[in-house]
Formats: sequence, C-alpha cells, structure tokens
Amino acid sequence: MTVHYDQTTTHHDRGGNPDTWGPPTPPSPAAPAPDAGEPEQPFVRRLWRGRPEDPRWARPAFLGLLLATLLLYLYNISASGYANSFYSAAVQAGSQSWKAFFFGSLDAANAITVDKPPASLWPMVLSVRLFGLHSWAILLPEVLMGVGTVAVVYAAVRRRFGPAAGLISGAVLALTPVAALMFRFNNPDAMLALLMAVACYLVIRALEDGRTKWLVWAGAAIGFAFLAKTLQAFLILPPLAIVYAVCAPVPVKKRVGQLAAGLAAIVVSGGWWVAIVELWPASSRPYIGGSQNNSFLELTFGYNGLGRLNGEETGSVGGGGGRGGGNGGGNWGETGWDRLFSSSIGGQISWLIPAALILLTAALVATRKARRTSVTRGSFLVWGGALITTMLVFSYMRGIFHEYYTVALAPYIAPLIGMGAALLWEKRDKVRASLSLAAAMTATAVWGYVLLNRSSDYLPWLKWVVLAGGLVAALGLIFASKLGRRLTMGVVGLSLTAALAGPAAYTLTTVNEGHTGSIVTAGPAVSGGRGGPGGGGGPGGGTPGQNQPGQNQPGRNNQQNNQQGGRNQQDGNGFPGGGMPGQNNQQGAMPGRGTGDGGGMGGLINGASVSDEAKALLEKNEGDYTWAAAAVGAQNAASYQLSTGAPVMAIGGFNGTDPSPTLAEFKKYVEDGKIHYFIARGGGRGGGMGGSGNGTSSQISSWIQENFESVTVDGTTFYDLTQPKSAS
Repeated sequence: MTVHYDQTTTHHDRGGNPDTWGPPTPPSPAAPAPDAGEPEQPFVRRLWRGRPEDPRWARPAFLGLLLATLLLYLYNISASGYANSFYSAAVQAGSQSWKAFFFGSLDAANAITVDKPPASLWPMVLSVRLFGLHSWAILLPEVLMGVGTVAVVYAAVRRRFGPAAGLISGAVLALTPVAALMFRFNNPDAMLALLMAVACYLVIRALEDGRTKWLVWAGAAIGFAFLAKTLQAFLILPPLAIVYAVCAPVPVKKRVGQLAAGLAAIVVSGGWWVAIVELWPASSRPYIGGSQNNSFLELTFGYNGLGRLNGEETGSVGGGGGRGGGNGGGNWGETGWDRLFSSSIGGQISWLIPAALILLTAALVATRKARRTSVTRGSFLVWGGALITTMLVFSYMRGIFHEYYTVALAPYIAPLIGMGAALLWEKRDKVRASLSLAAAMTATAVWGYVLLNRSSDYLPWLKWVVLAGGLVAALGLIFASKLGRRLTMGVVGLSLTAALAGPAAYTLTTVNEGHTGSIVTAGPAVSGGRGGPGGGGGPGGGTPGQNQPGQNQPGRNNQQNNQQGGRNQQDGNGFPGGGMPGQNNQQGAMPGRGTGDGGGMGGLINGASVSDEAKALLEKNEGDYTWAAAAVGAQNAASYQLSTGAPVMAIGGFNGTDPSPTLAEFKKYVEDGKIHYFIARGGGRGGGMGGSGNGTSSQISSWIQENFESVTVDGTTFYDLTQPKSAS
C-alpha cells in the first residue's frame, strides 16, 4: 500500500501541492503497451486496468466491490413492498401527472405535496414510468445511489491514499447497517448521502489544484441536495468553506471569489425550483405539505428547519425539546454527546465512529508540520469536519429525529477509516503510529462487543469473536513493523475481519427482511431500543400497527408490528396508528394514543391494510371523480391510493395538521362532485393525526359525520359524499 503524500513532484492526478511531511513518492511507472496483435480498445482497457499508476489488481477489485454492493443491496428488495407508502404514493402520482412530478404531490389530482422538496422522488418516478409501479422499480434508484456513493468514496480516497485504502473505505460504507437500510428504502436520505459525498469529493479536488470549477460543482451538488432534504444539506457547509478558505493553494482574494462562486452555484441549483413554486399562483398548484401558510419557505425554515433544532415544529405530533424540557429530546430520545451511541441508534451507525475519531486525531497530529496547502491534511479536515459537524447537530437537535437519519454520517466515517489506516500503516515503524492503529482497533473491538451484547440472543458467539479477534489484532498492530510478511498480512486480515464482522452481520440481517412504514431501523431488535422490550414495533417496522396496503410481506418487521401492536384502542385524543418512539407501553402503543377504526384504518407512521372489499368499493365509478376518496393523514390516504391506483386526498398532509383543505374548500369539492368517499378514522372525531379537536381536519370530519350516510366494510367506515342524510 502506497500513500501518496503531498510533494513537490506533481503526480498523474493527485495535484502538485508541496508538502514537507512524508517520504518522496517515486514516479509512477509508465503504462504497459498493448500487445501487438491486440486491437485498440482504450475504453475497455481503461475500465478494466484502471490508471497506469495503480497496481493491476486495483481496478478488478474496485469493480468487484461495486458488483458485490449492487447484489447485496438488490437481494430480497421486494420484501419491503412499497416501503414508505407516503413517498411511494407521491411516486405513483408523479408517474401519472407531470405536474405532480414537478411539485412532489401526494396524489395525481395535486391536492397537497409531501413535506420535502421533490428531487429524491424524481429518479423513482422516472423508473416507475419506465418499468411500471412495482416495489423494485421504486427502490432500484436507491440501490444505484448506494452503489454510486461507494464509488465516490472509493475515488476520493484512492486519489491520494491508494486503491487499498479506497477499497477499505468502500467496504466500510457498503457494510454500514443503516446504509444497507436506506439505500434500499425510498426516503430522501439516500440521495442526500450520495450528494454530500460528491460535494466532499469535489472540494478535495479543488484543494488539489485550486480550480474554481470544482467548487462550483460542489455548490451545485449541495444545492441539489437541498432539493432532496432542505437545510440538512447545509450542515457541512461551514467545515467545507473553512477548510477551503484556509488550505486552498491560491491567493486569499481568489479564494474569496471562488467561495462566492460556489455559493452562487448553491443558490442557483437549489433555488430555481423554490422560486418557481413561490411565484406560482397558489390557487393553481398543490398546497405545500408540512407548512401552515402554504409556503415552501416557511416549511424550509420552520418545520424542516429551526424546528428540528429547537423542537418547536409547528404542526408536528411528537414534540421535541421544546416540550420535553431538560436534557431530553421529548418523544425523540435524550439529547447529548452520547446520543449516537444509545441503544436505539448505536447499532445503526456507531460501530466505527470511535476508530474514525482516533484515526482522524492521529492523522492531524502526524501532518501537523505539513504546509498549509497539504491535500493530505485537507482531506482529513474535509471528511472529519463534515462528520463532527453532523454528529454535533444530530446529538443535540431537540426536534424530530429518527435512527435512519444517521445514514448521513456513513459517507464521512468510511473515508476516515480508509485514509487513517493507510497513512498510519505507512508509518507503522514509528511508535506513535503503531499505537494509534492499536488504539483504534481496541476501541472498535470493545465497542463492537458492547453493541452485539445489546442483543443477547443474536449470534451470541459473535461478540466474543469480535472482542478476542480485535484485541489480538491490536497487539499485532503494535509490532507490525517487526513481523514477517506472512504474519503482517495475517494481522491486517484479522483487523479487517474483527472491525467489519459486527456491522456486516447487522447488514445481512437488514437485507434479509422487509422494512415498511415511516420509521425503520437496521439490524436485530436490541434491549432498550426500538423493537426490544418496550420498544416501538420492531426493527424497521416503525410504530406497531398495520401492514402496508396489500404488502403482507414476510419478514420480522411486519410480523412484530402485528404481534406487538395489533390494532390499538383509541382514546379521546384520537391519535391514529401506533405510539410515538420512546414512549411505548408493553403493548406497543403510546398510552392514550391509539389507532382509529380497526381493519383498514392506518396510522401516523404506517399505512392501512386495504381489503379487497374496500378496494372494490373505492374503484367503483372512480373515474367519475377527481378523488376516489379523502382521508385524514397522508399514510392512510397513501394506502388506499396505492391499492386502487386512483387519487386519494390526504386531508391535513402527513400529520393531519396542515390547514388544507379548509372546511369551505372541502364543501365546495363535495358540492362539485369531486370526491366520492371519506374514509373515517376512529370514532369519526377527525381531530387530525395529533391535531387538536378544533383543527381543519376535525371540522371536516365532524361535518361529514353529521351530513352523510356511512357504510362499514371490513371494519372500516366509509362515508359516501354523494349520499346526504335524509332530512329526518
């Protein structure tokens, strides 16, 4: 393994920034000439052989890594059915209407949008338009994003630290449990992770040669990531901007201009859609879901912005620190420096965080005497800055926080592992470097044991293998420079095996099961976490309750949902669906917050199970109406829409708390014959999913109950909005 440090000699593609640390790298050997009788195939040779300076095994190994990642993520992918039916319904709508495609509407009749920008939906919509509405057509783009993220991380690390380091980084990313979960799921996080990795890669390219184009492209990536998950895309902006401002190999004045150009690229690539939506007449576009004033800017800086930090998300149901007070995050778990290591989150992402931080620290110490423009050090600062900034926000944010959000950390952890291991391995004859490697390995082994021990009945032997193997490997790393080649390679192999065994096991468990609903987790059930004792519905299953519409797929998630949650009872609060995370009782429901009607009524987190009888009822003459039905809350509406293929209006958006439509608007829709049925939730209260009893959805529900005839089908009440009650 050869680490390409910054030297005065300019290498093939590694930049020419001088550095005073590390031995000179020998010139790269010339590429071998093609055989005389072999036809010229430049592209094929380049694809298979890679760059001239790489060893011959590098490119085949890289392609093998990508193929293995693709097959791993594709395995059993249809078990998740429609996954998160909230987004799948929007994908279906976009495949039927280009207007719904552009706005990210929940239904093809464009009543209301999802509570995010639509960029993450666009690849899925195009896939469905090409292949039809199937589980794999929806989830295939996410798999390809996962493979692409692995490729980007490999490319970023290989450029300066060699192909072996790139392969380690790519493997670490591919085998991160939460990455295996979200790159097979239809939430916006997959696209966000890919674009954040691309942005970091491009900033490192800019650190190499100081060209403005790299910063402009990085800004474009971040701007487009904003159209996937709004302000979360901006979390890494401060460290990236600071690193470039300090370390770029160009004069200060030019650095300022380049950063301004990058900022302009962010504004253009992320702002064009926002400008169109804000300027579009509200009367002819769908309501902006998640907002209280039909404004995307309000959604961005409120519910999806500052509200996530302080817990004051207007229209939310769970509440955060603004309600929980103290040091807690309300219904979203305790905040603090150890949040990412907690029972519910630790097994998702934290396996290699201690090692990444140790290697980052050791690398910065090792390069402390390097020149300001050192790209070696700059690379660590870029990935490390992105990791630490995002970790701090996740650890202390008091608003809505789900375990799967941590996939954003995976593209930052993986490069630090590969780069740090490669840099210190080159200096393993130095005591400080060998002890740092040993410390990272020891931390990984001990923490892996702790994580595996949280699932006492899950491969009970594995925790001992990880602990013993890791400690033996750590001892070997201390003396690696004095061992023979065979023993040295044995230490390397044992180190990788011990480090990746735990996350690999969790990853294999994850891909072997289906995951549905709005809250999903990777790996097995753990004590004190979701799916464990008192947990919230099983790993990956989200809140206990109903399965996805027509998606009675095998797998632990749906089974545990039914076993633990079943059909919860409703109290006066009228919360549909299962309980909120962190406050579930032994039956799996949050006390006082049960579902509505049994049978087909879905919940806040999961959708409804739609019977054949209910489907037939809604499909009857559905072409005569703009919406076949309306229901409070997006997950419930999405279930019926995906089952019937007809638009279903989600009253109040995802939470049922958005003021759309108003009672007057709904009455006009009914008067004009645009809605056929209203699907009732518990007791017909209609207080909204977590909304107050006097909210818009409550008013609509009460008005319908008082004025229209109902019919019960398979335990679910449907109000026929074309059949008013008789005067008597």
